[in-house]
Amino acid sequence: MTAVRTERRGRALFVTLDRQTALNAIDRAMVLAIHRALMDGAADPEVDRIVIEGAGDRAFCAGGDVVGLHTAGRAGSDEWEGFFHDEYRMNQAVARLPVDYVALMDGVTMGGGVGLSVHGRYRVATERTLFAMPETGIGLIPDVGGTHALSALPGEIGTWLALTGARLRAADCRYAGIATHFVPAERLPLLRDLLADGEEEAGTILDTLDAPAGDSALAALREGIDFHFAHDRVEDIQASLAEGDDWARAQHEVIARMSPTSLKISLKGVRMARGGTIEAALRTEYRMVCAIKHGRDFYEGVRAQLIDKDRSPLWSPATLEEVDDAMVASYLREPPSGDLEFD
Repeated sequence: MTAVRTERRGRALFVTLDRQTALNAIDRAMVLAIHRALMDGAADPEVDRIVIEGAGDRAFCAGGDVVGLHTAGRAGSDEWEGFFHDEYRMNQAVARLPVDYVALMDGVTMGGGVGLSVHGRYRVATERTLFAMPETGIGLIPDVGGTHALSALPGEIGTWLALTGARLRAADCRYAGIATHFVPAERLPLLRDLLADGEEEAGTILDTLDAPAGDSALAALREGIDFHFAHDRVEDIQASLAEGDDWARAQHEVIARMSPTSLKISLKGVRMARGGTIEAALRTEYRMVCAIKHGRDFYEGVRAQLIDKDRSPLWSPATLEEVDDAMVASYLREPPSGDLEFD
């Protein structure tokens, strides 16, 4: 039995992630259960909207089970490739659903939770929303279609988020277009009832309940973000930030703590994804994560951040300059097991 609950109510299929002790982080069994629910909902002629949410009031979904992946990768298990294969196919299914999809991003929405929300038609933030793609801090990349979604954000907001793992609240998510609506958490029960039993289309219901999310700090940062993060080399971004104001220098310090390899391939992924399809982005991400399995930084990052929690990862290579173009290109090769394919 997986930690995914489904319920048909009126016109809606509700999918609830219920793994609260792990902030609703998803493992492979949950991924498969979610994908199956999406397909069942899309095939049901009486369902015209799918609503996905997290149980409890702390998290929508805090990501994937990276500690489990750490174990699988260390053991050389094909569970690593299997997890990402199944997760990315699920992400693509979210993007291509023929029915309305409403993600209630109430609470922590990071990593795998981003892949379950940003590709859907409607993304609802609340005052508890905390959004981030913090993968460069654990030797990974902003995957789950993240390179595709981030590349489509205004200006260089996506590049900034990909490299720094910056955290956004609801107002920032609305400003960036990550969230389509803001609904206070106390009104979510009403929203659920209306989505289940209301005669109006999902978008109309959401527009009716949409409320001001407040002022976004991003608006004031946009000029700096767009200026410094427009470069196509991480070294040039860092050089620009180092010569900037206090905010820019703070971003420089954040990036300096991340995995140099992850930074380089993440920027490459975001740039490659611009203007492309989610399928192309997911295939590139799959190539990258299959190569990451055989590297060192993911295991070191998870150890430092989530296992030993000393917050002092020793990256290898340790500097941006050591991660040359040939090394970046090696993360773009088709894996021995083959490329990711979609139905």
